[in-house]
Amino acid sequence: MLVRALPLAFHKPIFGFMAHVHEHRLADGAELEAEAQAALEGAGEQWTPMRATVFSALAGFDRPASAYDIADSISKSEERRVAANSVYRILDLFVAKNLAQRVETANAYVVNAHPACRHDCIFLVCDMCGQTTHIDDDALTDRVRKAADAAGFTPVRPVIEVTGRCRNCAEN
Repeated sequence: MLVRALPLAFHKPIFGFMAHVHEHRLADGAELEAEAQAALEGAGEQWTPMRATVFSALAGFDRPASAYDIADSISKSEERRVAANSVYRILDLFVAKNLAQRVETANAYVVNAHPACRHDCIFLVCDMCGQTTHIDDDALTDRVRKAADAAGFTPVRPVIEVTGRCRNCAEN
């Protein structure tokens, strides 16, 4: 079993559990943006200046960010008002095209540090500091999908979120 987790905000490996055996190649900075652009264009969508700006702003957060957080960040950096509803539309596209993931309990988003790899989401969300760690456990998410199928339910985007305390908050 490969032991590795993906903290989306920091794009650096930390300990966690991953049930599948392939390696993720984590990109960041300009490389991550180039991969996101290639993925979006490969899906038949345009990489517009505003989409690039929203992606860059989201990638710059060290925690899950709401559309309002992103709009505020862009408004300050570009010295012009950016409406949150415009950011929401772009974030919805990013989630649909696997460039970002939505943290439901926080009503916020994180960049996907490996957009070429699709997995159901498992998030560990610290309810003290907000740190959010994404882990992949295909065996677990496959069992969730099978349970849903057995109940006559067709899952579209299973998301598992576990709230609690991160290591730092638990120690303090």
